[in-house]
Amino acid sequence: MEKQVHSIWAQFNGLLPVILGYVSQFLLALVVLFIGWKLINTVTRAMGRMMEASHIEPTLRGFLLSVVGLFLKALLFISVASMVGIATTSFVAVLGAAGLAVGMALQGSLANFAGGVLILLFRPFKVGDSITAGGSSGTVTSIEMFRTVLIDTSNEVIYVPNGTLSNNVVVNSSQSERILGSVSLLIDYQDDLDKARSLLLGLTEGDSLILKTPAPSVSFSPKPANIQVTLGFWCAPGNVTPLVGKYSEAAIKILQREGYRLGVTARTAT
Repeated sequence: MEKQVHSIWAQFNGLLPVILGYVSQFLLALVVLFIGWKLINTVTRAMGRMMEASHIEPTLRGFLLSVVGLFLKALLFISVASMVGIATTSFVAVLGAAGLAVGMALQGSLANFAGGVLILLFRPFKVGDSITAGGSSGTVTSIEMFRTVLIDTSNEVIYVPNGTLSNNVVVNSSQSERILGSVSLLIDYQDDLDKARSLLLGLTEGDSLILKTPAPSVSFSPKPANIQVTLGFWCAPGNVTPLVGKYSEAAIKILQREGYRLGVTARTAT
């Protein structure tokens, strides 16, 4: 019995350095995990304050902070696992291969996601702006990570992929302080041009929504069977659509009342 006790004690003494080594490694890993976790939270909070001071969009700010935080914490867990003797090489290789496969399968979605990040970062337009892009026009109601939502003049909702917006020409009418509105009509070659100019310019007099500088103007362009007369005026971007509608009707009525022979009418807003 005494020999067995001595044998067990001898085996324990032999294993003791190994156990103490594993315990010390485990405790060190816990300390690194605790300190690293605190440092990551501190870094992400500091980044959040810097982004807020730089007036980065809240949606983009939250997303970037989440990505950075998850990436740093993943690196921390891998480092801690290697400290306690867990082989991480195979795990990293499998994770990388899985990420590559997912990226290949979601190319279109990732392009839209990247476009959303670029839009939120560089802000070529914001919510409330009137834009034209990708064959669609409307007012921006929301900018999401994968798409931008517009509402057009018919109150229809348009969903435009952010990849399309970031890789094509975007016309932002709201960024200009003024925009040119125009109303075009077709009159006969026998009609009085000077009188037409006077009548159309008279329509805009006293309208506070139309800018005085540059002043409204009337131009004439010859067509095969008619003369195109165009009333042009400058106004704020948000007023161009209602003003074009207003003066299209007013121009038709006043010219008809004065005996002008109108051709096919056309309305434009540039």
